Amino acid sequence: MKTKETKKIKTDLKNLTQEQLIPFTESLGQPSFRGRQLLAWIYRSGITGFDEMTDLAKDFRALLPDHAYISRFENPVTETSLDGTVKFGFFLKDGKMIESVMIPEEERSTLCVSSQVGCAMGCKFCLTGAMGFFRNLTTAEIVNQVCAVRDYLIAADKPRLTNIVFMGMGEPLANLDNLIDTISILTEQRGLDFSSRRITVSTCGLVPQMIALGEKTNVNLAISLHATDDEIRSRIMPVNDRYPIAELLEGCKRFPHKKRQRIMFEYTMLEGINDSDTQAMQLVGLLRDIPCKINLLSMNEAEGSVYRSPGRPRVLAFQKILRNNGFTAFIRQSRGADISAACGQLAGKNRGEE
Repeated sequence: MKTKETKKIKTDLKNLTQEQLIPFTESLGQPSFRGRQLLAWIYRSGITGFDEMTDLAKDFRALLPDHAYISRFENPVTETSLDGTVKFGFFLKDGKMIESVMIPEEERSTLCVSSQVGCAMGCKFCLTGAMGFFRNLTTAEIVNQVCAVRDYLIAADKPRLTNIVFMGMGEPLANLDNLIDTISILTEQRGLDFSSRRITVSTCGLVPQMIALGEKTNVNLAISLHATDDEIRSRIMPVNDRYPIAELLEGCKRFPHKKRQRIMFEYTMLEGINDSDTQAMQLVGLLRDIPCKINLLSMNEAEGSVYRSPGRPRVLAFQKILRNNGFTAFIRQSRGADISAACGQLAGKNRGEE
């Protein structure tokens, strides 16, 4: 009686860090240095097959297709804003869509990367939260956003990416293991060779994972704060019920700071909710003992939302109070709003669902 052949499961090499590639190659009877060689080839622009990896032994190149493959995102859906911001929609194997946003500026080019399909945090002013949570992205699915945009810029003869921010769809620290592996690949010289100083991870406040991130990486941390008391923060950010403001700020004080490193606090201003002079002074009191910078953002209004953006005079008045009390406080200019690419607007509209 014939037995049914089981289909061999191949490894997507973009899911593996350098430390993980070494035992993978050793399992195929190869010396450890082959893992480091593989990493250098996997992230070289334009490389699509093992036969192009010319310094690998021929027998190893012939063996690899039976055990591994190199994934990539192709044919993204792109929209370009009037301000030059480009939104990329990437279809995943399960038909879901994720979005990334490339923001060109005079001296740098920043990519806003997604870490999940949807988001479970449920922040009331964010469209991504309104779509619900589907799943975590794999390491390869996160890394491939960077690779695809890098190749897009090369093909368009545009300046290269300089900065990566994990501020796209999803809560990065809810996908911590894959996030840390992604950061390893991004910062490895044989990988994508980004400086950790140019990578920022934003969180709504998962305190234990936040501390773990600081212990395992050297990247920058951004905290989505958005309120100065627990009543308001819990109303607009349900995560506050798990990690209230006092616990979150204590975690910030315990965060393993690197030399001259400051935490960035993100504060989205909602008209009549969190934008008063009194709340500005409360913010001064909360953050006084934390080395930090503050980013003020006017809410990007969306159809159906009950929240509104305060006028610019109110934002400027709020900023002035912070600056008068010794804080570095910026007003972040919204980019890509006309293509729903601004903060809080990513929602994977074309997820490929029936």
